[in-house]
Amino acid sequence: MHRRTLGQGLEVSAIGLGCMGMSQSYGPNPGDKQAMIALIRHAVDLGVTFFDTAEVYGPYVNEELVGEALAPVRERVVIATKFGWRIEDGRSVGLDSSPQQIRAAVDGSLRRLGTEVIDLLYQHRVDPAVPIEEVAGTVGELIAAGKVRHFGLSECSAATLRRAHAVHPVAAVQSEYSLWTRDPEAEVLPACGELGVGFVPFSPLGKGMLTGTVSPETQFSAGDIRATIPRFEGENLTANLALVDHVGQLATAKGVAPGQIALAWLLAQQPWIVPIPGTRRPERLQQNTAATTVALSADELADLNTLAERIGVHGDRYSPKHMSMVGR
Repeated sequence: MHRRTLGQGLEVSAIGLGCMGMSQSYGPNPGDKQAMIALIRHAVDLGVTFFDTAEVYGPYVNEELVGEALAPVRERVVIATKFGWRIEDGRSVGLDSSPQQIRAAVDGSLRRLGTEVIDLLYQHRVDPAVPIEEVAGTVGELIAAGKVRHFGLSECSAATLRRAHAVHPVAAVQSEYSLWTRDPEAEVLPACGELGVGFVPFSPLGKGMLTGTVSPETQFSAGDIRATIPRFEGENLTANLALVDHVGQLATAKGVAPGQIALAWLLAQQPWIVPIPGTRRPERLQQNTAATTVALSADELADLNTLAERIGVHGDRYSPKHMSMVGR
């Protein structure tokens, strides 16, 4: 596995592993915890050193899973987690990035992860009630105290990134980015390049869409977040399959999987971009990590770069409620 460097010299594998789906959001959760632990450890064997979780995933249980799985190899890996929600009675009830909440969240995450330090700590969503300068300052204090190594932001605007970075250096921004979610390209990616901040795309496979495994006949099970996302609904889904078909045709011509094309495209955008596809399946994990070996020509990249513009993407990437929380 190749290595890449995010901001502030944080070195990680070129492809990481998003662990959220092992505990929520994609239908019934796996009943076999040991199978998910084995999957995470298999990722380490494949060269993955970058693992992503959050206190709100579950909530809490995903951090416990990741911590237990990585305990034997803790010194060889980078663990990222996130704060920013008020959690009551086992569910998120809104945003909260107040200093006291950040400190409590970090102490809880350290305990659940079974570690003495969090390698990368993201604000999960920007909290309009708390100035970002106050958030950055609080995380800076936790870094000075040795509880955290690096500061990150998720789904922020370029303006917020600049304000935060002026108080404490930001190592990475995590946001949705893929062949059908190009939002960061206008402002956030240029700001990252200017400031020396790494970028970590989540849902780099379009929540499974870009793997070619979703069709108009697909029925999402209870608890699957895709049932609430406009892009996966009715006519939007049918229209969006034209983009997926194009990726699939290129994949067939190159003898690789469609998802590998999507990941290879992301890797080719900037050397400081590190996608974190999630999966519950060993065969998909193997496929995703092997995407680092897929080479795209200049013509293929140019074609893919204009794909969404030519074909169009129909529907928002979140429900209206969640769309209101991004880009702030």
